[in-house]
Amino acid sequence: MQSSEEYMQNLKQWLQDTADSQLEEMSDFFAKRLDGYEDHMSFWRESYQIFAEALPSECQKVLDLGCGTGLELDKIWQKNPNIEVTGVDLCANMLYKLLEKHQDKPLTTICQDYFQYDFGYGKWDAVISFESLHHFLPERKKELYKKIYCSLNERGVFLLGDYIACCEEEENLLRSVYLKKREQSAISKNCYVHFDIPLTLEHEKDLLQDAGFVIEKVLGGNATILIAQKQR
Repeated sequence: MQSSEEYMQNLKQWLQDTADSQLEEMSDFFAKRLDGYEDHMSFWRESYQIFAEALPSECQKVLDLGCGTGLELDKIWQKNPNIEVTGVDLCANMLYKLLEKHQDKPLTTICQDYFQYDFGYGKWDAVISFESLHHFLPERKKELYKKIYCSLNERGVFLLGDYIACCEEEENLLRSVYLKKREQSAISKNCYVHFDIPLTLEHEKDLLQDAGFVIEKVLGGNATILIAQKQR
């Protein structure tokens, strides 16, 4: 297993090697890579299973943010094929594949920016997101987490599986590179691009708690999984 020092050395080398690469618009990035996407994401196979098992058994109405082709839903529906899911994603091609895979499931797909989509109030047993939110700045996530909190029913839970920065140095470095690349390419603030800007676990937890959540549990693995409960 890599030490933090080795990891940061490798990250800095990768950033140097890719310094001239252009940021890609989010939906286009995933549409171009759709054919090999599920193979690429097999790295998270164990975490998908842990994620599904962490979803409380009583949850029947679930909102999935950044659902993609539904790799987390594959495992969730194995556990309970009757869970009703609304999946929101920017990439229409990924949603087509999700629908093709799960024609027999209670599934609604929404091709939209989930920062703009109306979640409703007190509507969901669970809101879930796996490996999506590390693409956004904490200022955006703070407002999203408040919206998620309001959208959950009184026993609702937010299940977040994501890439977490190993240290503040990684968090700050990636954020600075991200902002510099956006500025150099004059990318408008309303355009979503594919670049990883994860937070440390402490900062992620702070955002969730500021929104009103109680952190019930943090699970390890390839992805970090946070179980955030709405206060009763």
